Amino acid sequence: MSTVHIAAYSPQWPQAFAQLRGTLLRAFAGEAVAVEHIGSTAVPGLSAKPVIDVVLGAPSLAVIEARIASLTAQGFEYVPKHERVLPERRYFVAQPPGGLHVHLHGVVQDGPLWRAHLVFRDALRADADLRERYQALKLQLAAEHADDKAAYTEAKGPFIRGVLETLDTAEGHA
Repeated sequence: MSTVHIAAYSPQWPQAFAQLRGTLLRAFAGEAVAVEHIGSTAVPGLSAKPVIDVVLGAPSLAVIEARIASLTAQGFEYVPKHERVLPERRYFVAQPPGGLHVHLHGVVQDGPLWRAHLVFRDALRADADLRERYQALKLQLAAEHADDKAAYTEAKGPFIRGVLETLDTAEGHA
């Protein structure tokens, strides 16, 4: 367990992502991958844990697995234990010297995890009311689960799933 800290939005977050994106594209040179900034640090104006979440979409998980050594050389630590819960994701963490924590989610591009991350991010970017409600929830949950990041993350789940279900239903009727 560790402490949940929510920080005010920082314009440094997209700058940090831009540097990471370049590093990841170099690590996957020659492969058709896409790299997107996700999570709360990708939403202007939204308070967040100061962690840069990145989704790397590849044609297959095998493409990501083939570059684990390259990612490790770039300072990423592969964390396979999370595959028991999300077998369709390869997860890495990093903290560059003097930089922010980074969570890298390697998934199949255009697969369900890829789409869910981008749809939720884009909904928060587009809807100020939704963004404010999510921020209020995050601040409340950070206070309730100040010493348990896992419980904090789990408690956000129903809100996120509700937004995704609402958007999916709306798209199905469009």
